[in-house]
Amino acid sequence: MRQCLIISLILLLSNDICAAPAARTEVDPELTAGYREGDMIISPVQRNGLRADSYRWPDQIVYYYINSNIDRAHREQILIALNKIEVSSCLSFREASKDQKYYVNITSEPGGCFTAVGFQNRVQQMNLQYYPLDEGCFRMGTIMHEMLHALGFYHQQSSADRDKYVRIAVENIQEGKEHNFEKFDDIIVDNFDQEYDYGSVLHYSPYGFSKNGEMTIVPFKAGAEQIMGQRQQMSDRDINKLNIMYKCPRQV
Repeated sequence: MRQCLIISLILLLSNDICAAPAARTEVDPELTAGYREGDMIISPVQRNGLRADSYRWPDQIVYYYINSNIDRAHREQILIALNKIEVSSCLSFREASKDQKYYVNITSEPGGCFTAVGFQNRVQQMNLQYYPLDEGCFRMGTIMHEMLHALGFYHQQSSADRDKYVRIAVENIQEGKEHNFEKFDDIIVDNFDQEYDYGSVLHYSPYGFSKNGEMTIVPFKAGAEQIMGQRQQMSDRDINKLNIMYKCPRQV
């Protein structure tokens, strides 16, 4: 009897040791919205958008409207994020009047965080699903991340030169999510003479769309994974790119 019990325990432990790692469920609302690379709504004709002046906001003025169902505290969080972009550039954010034909319509609906990329010359949605302040879509850096998409930026890890700086670990990506890690050639995405930026507010987390808790974006620079996906503020290179794109005199 004792021998049978020992054998049973050995078999049980062996099963635990050999068991596959638990599946990881993606919870970041920037990644779960279901658009291109998670949160980017891209027009079918937007092939060369980032290099084309037609996708820049005219006169460096960005009009916006914050929907009335967003409470005062969350509205102030949005305004602080817009102000941080404004003071770092020559852009001006102005609340849209009733007769304004084009503006960023800031909503707070279910479905995660997502934004139309670049100036659309129409009313374009930027959605920030409701979360407590400093969480989810209402992290300060996430609001800036989404607005930078609206200003014309794609994700950092989709840049043409990314393979010099990171390895996309396809073996760790959730099945069916591989398309979120495509890169664009430099006809579409311009790095504005800035080096690859691990600390960009537009960079994915190293664990984005991971199926097993292992890194899906492995940096070649030791320790860079600690800053990848930060959502506190724009990096110096984010600011430089924004100012070069919009021909602002300021650079960091």
